[in-house]
Formats: sequence, C-alpha cells, structure tokens
Amino acid sequence: MARWEFVLALERKGVPGTLRVPLFRQIAQGVSRDIRRGRLRPGDALPGTRTLAQSLSVQRLTVVAAFDELAAEGWIVTRPARGTFVSPALPDPAPRRSGRSVERVRVPARLGFDLAPGPPVVMPYDVPEGALFFAPNRPDLRLIPRDLIGRAYRRAIKRGVLLSYGRPQGHERLRTAIASMLSSTRGLAATADDVCITRGSQMGLALLARALIRPGDVVAMEELGYRPALEVFRLLGARVAPIPIDAEGLRIEPLERLARAGQLRCVLVTPHHQLPTTVTLSASRRLRLLELARTSRFAVIEEDYDHEFHYDGRPVLPLASADDQGVVAYIGTFSKVLAPALRIGYVVAPRPLLQSVVGHRLYTDIQGDRVLEFALAELMEEGEVQRHIWRVRREYAARRDVLVHALRRTLGEALTFEVPAGGIGLWVRAAKGIDIEAWAERARKRGAVIATAAGFAMDGKPRPFARLGFASL
Repeated sequence: MARWEFVLALERKGVPGTLRVPLFRQIAQGVSRDIRRGRLRPGDALPGTRTLAQSLSVQRLTVVAAFDELAAEGWIVTRPARGTFVSPALPDPAPRRSGRSVERVRVPARLGFDLAPGPPVVMPYDVPEGALFFAPNRPDLRLIPRDLIGRAYRRAIKRGVLLSYGRPQGHERLRTAIASMLSSTRGLAATADDVCITRGSQMGLALLARALIRPGDVVAMEELGYRPALEVFRLLGARVAPIPIDAEGLRIEPLERLARAGQLRCVLVTPHHQLPTTVTLSASRRLRLLELARTSRFAVIEEDYDHEFHYDGRPVLPLASADDQGVVAYIGTFSKVLAPALRIGYVVAPRPLLQSVVGHRLYTDIQGDRVLEFALAELMEEGEVQRHIWRVRREYAARRDVLVHALRRTLGEALTFEVPAGGIGLWVRAAKGIDIEAWAERARKRGAVIATAAGFAMDGKPRPFARLGFASL
C-alpha cells in the first residue's frame, strides 16, 4: 500500500521556563510513543531518513540521530536494501530505559461519558459463502450495464466543474431527467424543482422523517413492513403504530381511528408492490387514504421501490399522481434498476416539504456524487437506462415464472401463494403444522437462505410466511 506522509508534533521554540528538548530526541520520543499506543505496529515500515526529514522540515542528520537512539533502545530495526521497520519482536512490555512496563494505548473501547441510546447495527441476513440466497429485495448485479456506466462516468469526471461543490438538491440535469421519467411513466406532473436527489431511498425516507416528525408524534406503518423504516422513526422519538394489511393492502379503518385521535403525523406505505407481501393497494382504498390524509391533515410517505418491475398488465400509478392537496411525498430509487452501491434515490414532494428535505440534506451530507448524477442523467437522456429496464424486466418475469413452477412442482403441499403481477419476490405461506422458522434454519444449514416473516414484523414474532426473492438468482 502506498505510504502517506508521516506526521509528528515537534516543539521548535521550547516552552518558557523549561529546558528545550532537542529535535532528534523529540522525534525518537514521538516514534516510541506511537509504537506504545498502537499507531505504529511491529513490522510497520518507517519512512526513510531523507523523506522523514523533508516532511518534518528538519536536517537529515537529526532524523539519523533519532533513528540511532530508537535502534539502540530496541524500538526499530534497519534491514539493508529494504528500509527501517518497527521491531517485529518487541517484548511485552515494550523496552524503555526506565525498565517500567508500558501499556499500549489504542482507541478506547469504553466511553468516558454517557451516550444516548442508538439504533441497533444488525446486518439483516447472515449468508454463508456460496449459499443459495433468495434475497428478498435485491437485483442481479450481473445484469448491470457496467461498461456503459463506466464510460459515462469517465466522460463526466473529465468535466472538472463537477468535482466542486453543488446544490444539495442534486444536479439539475439528473433532476430534469427524473422529472421527465416520472411524468411519462408514473403520471407525476413534476419538474426538476420538485425533485431532490438522495443517496438511495433510505436517505430519502430519513430526510422526510426529519422534516415531518417531532418527538411524540404517531407514525403509522404497514404491518408487516420495512423494518429499517421503523428504526428511523423510533430514532426521532415517534410512536409507531402498526396497521394491518390484507388482500387489498393497507386497511383504512385502523388508520381512521388513529386520525380521529388527532395525533397521526404521517403514514408510510408501499402501495404498488407492498413489501413484503407484494399486495397492491386497491383503488377504493387509495381514494379513501388520500381523502383521509386531506381531512385529517397528515402526510403520506409513498415508497415505490420497484415500480419498474411490473409484468402482468399495466403498472398502477402512484398515489402521488392523484394528489392535488399536497399530502403525498414520493420516494423512488435506482437501487433495484441499476445497483444498490450507486446510491441514487430521489424524493418528490410539495415544495415547502421538499425545501425542508433539502435543508436537512445540506446539513447532513451537503450534496451527492455530482459526477455520478451527471453520468446517469446522460444515460437516461440517451435511452440506455430505459433499454436496460426493458431487458431486466423480461428477465425477472421469466425468473418469477421459473420459481413459481418449481415451487408448485416440488412443494405444492407445503407452500401456497398468489403469483404477483410485479415485484421481485414471492410471498409464500407454509401449510398448517409446518414451523417455517425451523424449516428456514434447516435450509440454511443445507445452503439455502430465505427471509421469513419475522424479519418484517415490528414485534419480531414468527408468522407462517416467507419472502422468496428471485431477481438476484
């Protein structure tokens, strides 16, 4: 690995009333101190005397004298034609002239102050290497047009102005391209000024939550639903109310009861392909939800994470396309279309709310990757993203059908399910008497990993369901 410039703090003028420590001894003390506290470890290479002298702005003989002292004490060793290294055989305790033991100091493992409770850091799935993972919500990275993206990125990065600061709302060229896409494919009468680019849909959700929620507010979520959203709301001090879903999607009656209590601040929904059940919110419930939000004055956060992947019939237009009262904030993402690592999502919302989102983004992240945003805009303008979506949609539809056929052929008595019209996963129910959690654990030991309903439940309790993703296979 290439070396960085090595930095040591030196006192060149001395402290009044004290004896000035010679520079060579300060260098020796600084290196030995860094070895004791773990900044330098046994076997680490040290800069050459000439290089270190230049970086510290001292004479080379000063560094040579410091290295001689360190070598005499056993801290460092010099190997001809190779360089100078921290001694790989430092005794414990490390050698010092005083002979006292020295404790190595690293980044502290304990805090010296109280810390407010934070979110759990839990990776959702422990997938053994080589396992067959029915990833509930992941695209197939092998299908990504990496060469096209790479060439567009290289063209963009040559524009030096893109490497400077930009607007927190995102590059105007990409916002314009997204607004055009939403107008054509989702019925949203959006312009570039209605769009804020985010680092994925998760950031969009977090920014909207910050703009909307105050401690003590009630936030409604689908149950079962997207667990990371639950943690976002909890971190802001919200009280999260689970709203049951059925074959028509989110049930409106429990939401009406919350609204009558006068505490409901917002509701998060995935109405197109509900996560995890794939159910589509019915037309009548869409109208009731919008009317309830209008009369009760709460916000609707609509997350449309996989709108592009609808296979049978026409995709259902978003709630936001029918919102004329300013109650819906819409979240989209390119993570499923292209790749999660690109971290490109977006929020479309009424202007006052969007301005608050932009403000929170400014003080959280300042801006996104302007080079990537410019490159993606170019690919959208040239039709490359659209062509990629068409290809991937056909592929995912075929994979859905393969999985449906295989499950019916081999597990017909054990699993029941409806074939979803879109999305990238199946929602299956285990037959009565089958412990799906035990089944999933045995499957994992055999090399197949599935996501059960417990991972989507606010209470974490098992239900006899699982989500079998097919897109990444």
